[in-house]
This record gives sequence, structure tokens and C-alpha cells, in this order.
Amino acid sequence: MSGTDVLRDPGQRAVFCGLTGIVWLHRKIEDAFFLVVGSRTCAHLIQSAAGVMIFAEPRFATAIIEERDLAGMADANEELDRVVDRLLERRPEIKLLFLVGSCPSEVIKLDLSRAALRLSAKHQGRARVLNYSGSGIETTFTQGEDACLASIVPELPADKSDAPSLIVAGALADVVEDQFARLFAQIGIDNVAFVPARAAALETPVGPNTRFLLAQPFLTETARALESRGAAHIAAPFPLGAEGTAAWFHATAAAFGIAPDLVDAAIELPRARAVKALARYRTELAGKSLWFFPDSQLEVPLARFLSRECGMRPAEVATPYLNQRLLAAELELLGDVPVHEAPDLERQLDRAKTARPDITVCGLGLANPLEALGLTTKWSIELVFTPVHFYEQAGDLAGLFSRPLRRRDALKVGAAQPAAMP
Repeated sequence: MSGTDVLRDPGQRAVFCGLTGIVWLHRKIEDAFFLVVGSRTCAHLIQSAAGVMIFAEPRFATAIIEERDLAGMADANEELDRVVDRLLERRPEIKLLFLVGSCPSEVIKLDLSRAALRLSAKHQGRARVLNYSGSGIETTFTQGEDACLASIVPELPADKSDAPSLIVAGALADVVEDQFARLFAQIGIDNVAFVPARAAALETPVGPNTRFLLAQPFLTETARALESRGAAHIAAPFPLGAEGTAAWFHATAAAFGIAPDLVDAAIELPRARAVKALARYRTELAGKSLWFFPDSQLEVPLARFLSRECGMRPAEVATPYLNQRLLAAELELLGDVPVHEAPDLERQLDRAKTARPDITVCGLGLANPLEALGLTTKWSIELVFTPVHFYEQAGDLAGLFSRPLRRRDALKVGAAQPAAMP
């Protein structure tokens, strides 16, 4: 593979569950609804995480599992049917309903896959019902998106055409999708679809002539589902920064038999803009030490981007799960930086306190304790629901790391104060 060492030191961890993915997924699929089958704690998590971003009636809710459900005093399936019936009656715009499993629903062995089949048949022609697990028993928060997309793939129609097609898997901001689509068209790839689509009615065919790219590194199950439908994976670094985006397009072009010089001509101007935008932040970030606690599975591509394009020094890169096949190109570029897969939290905290990196990327649960120790932090969840892919967002991505450092410097005792307002 590469010179990158993958170290394993399993132990306790601190991550959010897959329910968190609903925060960005419900905004992406415009006519979908996410019904969490869980506890009041599940409801509080989603409402707290998404509440600051909701400016209209949300497309998610929680079917609360009560004590009588846990005790077997009520038929949970009957109650779930009633909730779904009321929901679809009240919200006729829903075309795709996800039943999202949680820790409580899995503990009581509530079979949501059977419930989804039953409810799909009952509401046929009105709405499709799918299910996936957002439980945090075995997963981290980005795996919720992976499970959601993996549940969609078997429902996609079969592609019986002989014409090659491309699927880009991973939830992206609409503006980023449009940027990708325009550049694919410039290099001669017009038959491009995105999963998830913006609307459930937009069916994406998949078959043996389909090739697919992953926009996110945490889509292991989605990749497996697409391959089971006959689609072929295009191995590439992820489109973060100028380097990663260029490699992403070149790998795609090679898979479609398109000459590299045609790609170079198409990407020349947006790549130049990205390099110019990054130069501003490189002066702030170069030489700064960087530490990743495991959280999003974006850690390896981000470490590659920040080290190679921003001049930062990764002191430790930890990720909750590492699919070495999907990340082979990233690991090759990252080089000899040690990567820790699912490390023990207490031991990693000890190492971080000793190393005292300039910036620490971590989950929300660790940020305040680390700040109390005098460490500067960046929330990893922000890197998931903020547009960071493609050339036009390269500078924004670097800026997400420069701002905490500027804030730290501004808060130092004796730091220069901003000029008074006139």
C-alpha cells in the first residue's frame, strides 16, 4: 500500500451516533422525512443539533418508545403504524419516509425492516418507506449517512442501457453538485447522477455499465451496495483542496477513457482560483501542528489536504474506522504519518496533553474539556455539513482551520485590540 502505518489500540471512545446525519440529510432530500424510532433522549439530540439551522417546519421527528413499549405492555408495531398513518396524512408532500433505528429500538429488537416493507405496501403509490439504523452502539455519526444511502441503492432501477454512466455518492450541497456537474460536462461526461438525489422521485438507474465515485470517505456500506448492483468503483483521493479535486477528476476521466490534457484544460481556471485562495491561508497555517481525535472518518483526507496544501504538521491522525481500500489513494499521498484506527480515548488524551498541538480536531463532547486544558479546537461535525468540496470551496475549508487560531491569538493576554469603531 504505502508507507503509512495504521496503528490499532482499541478501547473506549467518545463519538455521536448516526442519528446526527439527519441534520444534513433532511435538508438534502427535499421530499423525504426521517422518523426516528427512539427515546426522548434521541429526540433531544436531533432537536438540539438541528434546531439552530431550521427556518421552516423540519422534515424529521421521533416516535417515542415509552416504558410500556420496553416492558412489552404495548404492541410497538401497531403504535408505529398509527404514527406513520397520521404523519403521512398530515404531510402529503412526503414521498420517501425513512424509519431510523436507534439504540432503544435495537435493544428491544424492533424489526424496522419488516415494518418498512409492511408500511410501503400499505401506502403504495403514496410514499415509499425505507429503514436504516442510526444507533450509536457500533457506529459513529457519519455512518448514519452511509446507512441511509445504502438503504436507497437497492431501490434504484436497473440500468439496462449500454451507455456508460456515472454516479457520485455522498450528500453534497446543491451548489457543489452543480459545480461538479458543469465540470464533468466540460470533460465529456454528461450522464452523471448524484445519490442522494434532491428529490425522491428522481430515480437513478444503476447497472454493470455504471461507475461510481465517492464524495465522502465514510461510505463503506454504500460502496458495497453499489458494487452488488454491478457498478464499478473509481478509486481516487477525495475532492478536498486543489490537489484532491484534480486527482478526483483525472481518475474519473481515465475510467471513461478521456485524455488527461482535456481534463487539465477544463480544470485550469478553477484550480488556479483554489491555489490563489489557499495561498492566503497557508501563511497562517504553515508549520502549525495538527491533531485529530477520531470522529467523522474525514480525518485522513483532511490531514492530507492540510499537510500537503497548507503546510501543517499532523502530529497524530486518528479515525474511528479506516477502510484501507477506499482510502488507499489518500494514504499514499499522506505518506509516513501514523494513522490510529479507533484508539483508546484515555491514552490518546494523555498523548494530546503531552504534545499540545496548535489545533485539535475533535467531536463536540471533547471540545470544551480540551479548551479548558488550553488547547485550540475545531469541531469535526462542522466539516460535514459545511460545503468544503471542490475548487471553489478550498479556501473556505482552509479558513475553517485558520479562524480558531486567529481567535486563540486574539484572546491572548496583551494581544493587540481591534481598532475602535468610529
